[in-house]
Amino acid sequence: MATPAQGKDAPTNPRGIPFAPFVDKVEDYVSSRAEVDGTMKSFQEMIAKYQFMEVNTQHRSAGLKDKIPDIQKTLDTVRFLKTREPGADPLEATFELNDTLYAKAHVPYTDEVYLWLGANVMLAYPIPEAEELLEGKLDAAKVTLANCEEDLDFLREQITTLEVATARVYNWDITQKRKEKTELEEHGEAVGKEIAPNG
Repeated sequence: MATPAQGKDAPTNPRGIPFAPFVDKVEDYVSSRAEVDGTMKSFQEMIAKYQFMEVNTQHRSAGLKDKIPDIQKTLDTVRFLKTREPGADPLEATFELNDTLYAKAHVPYTDEVYLWLGANVMLAYPIPEAEELLEGKLDAAKVTLANCEEDLDFLREQITTLEVATARVYNWDITQKRKEKTELEEHGEAVGKEIAPNG
């Protein structure tokens, strides 16, 4: 059985996801009906792998879609604080503590901000550094989201390609069964004529 090239030299997308084999001629993948089950199983395993990657990529994409607005909101706040002059009156602000919980605060002029970095870590940054860091994180998140969307399209295309390949191999197998059955019937009729008494 000729198995699809899934080794190191197999073509991939920019993030290393391999292309699914396109079955133009079934005979390139199976030479006899005995190889059909193995080929079908191989295709089904590849479909399952692509579907697993698709689910993971969807989760990553959903996480980024939640994270990007938060980064943008934080960046906008840092930019606003950057515009304030030293000695300005404290600013009264309402800020979000939780999804449904807000608090009021008086915010004096400041030249530094505290940013959550994750894993319960918060660091103080001078405002220009915080702005630069957030811009970098926002740009990286947008690029990653675009890559995720591109990968999702790619994965869906590969799943469809493999489903079509599976159908082609299955249909080829059915055609071969019919040919064999017809040949057996014709052979049986020919043998029957030879045995039949001449009257």
